[in-house]
Amino acid sequence: MGRFLQIAGLVIGLIALVLQFAITIPASMAAGRGLFGSIVFYFSFFTVLTNIAAVMVHAALVSPAGYAWFPAFAGQRLRAGVAVAITLVFIVYRTVLAGLWQPQGLFLLCDILLHYITPLIFVLWWLIAGADGTTRWRDISWWMIYPLAYLAYALIRAPFAGEVPYPFLDVARNGAASVAVSALGVTALFIGLSVLAILIDHGAGGLRGKPATRMG
Repeated sequence: MGRFLQIAGLVIGLIALVLQFAITIPASMAAGRGLFGSIVFYFSFFTVLTNIAAVMVHAALVSPAGYAWFPAFAGQRLRAGVAVAITLVFIVYRTVLAGLWQPQGLFLLCDILLHYITPLIFVLWWLIAGADGTTRWRDISWWMIYPLAYLAYALIRAPFAGEVPYPFLDVARNGAASVAVSALGVTALFIGLSVLAILIDHGAGGLRGKPATRMG
């Protein structure tokens, strides 16, 4: 089952990312961005970056060739961090962003694949085969680098690009206080999911009879 989910996650994730790129670039250029600006726009979404990380994890574990290309993504602690991040993608989209637009056609397909299907596949795979009891509490500080770096990038880019990838990060429209509250809320959610992931990881390791590691 774990192997099946790995392959499914790799194939579906790649298809979704490539399709999203193929439809985003023309639409972005039609909206007035240049080619380079459209490519930057595509890679400015936390959803896209996190799905790329999930695909790399699957690729690194499916075959020796994949491991040769993405060895860092085969590590137990990194893949647990990706599980946290892609769960965040699902929760924030479902609770905050899904009602803000009504995608149609291929955009709707990509919306479903990247926000619902790939997170479900990755988390199921991690629960079934990826969690092994090797995470430690200090891993949370490493996992936090990703969302905090993304937040810094989005806020620094906004004045130059005149846009933000997500409405709740729009300081010009919402004000600094509102954006700060939203950022703190998402950060707290990420930390909570990280704590839950470590507890689940050690529980899974115990159920599989693997020796527990220190959680420090």
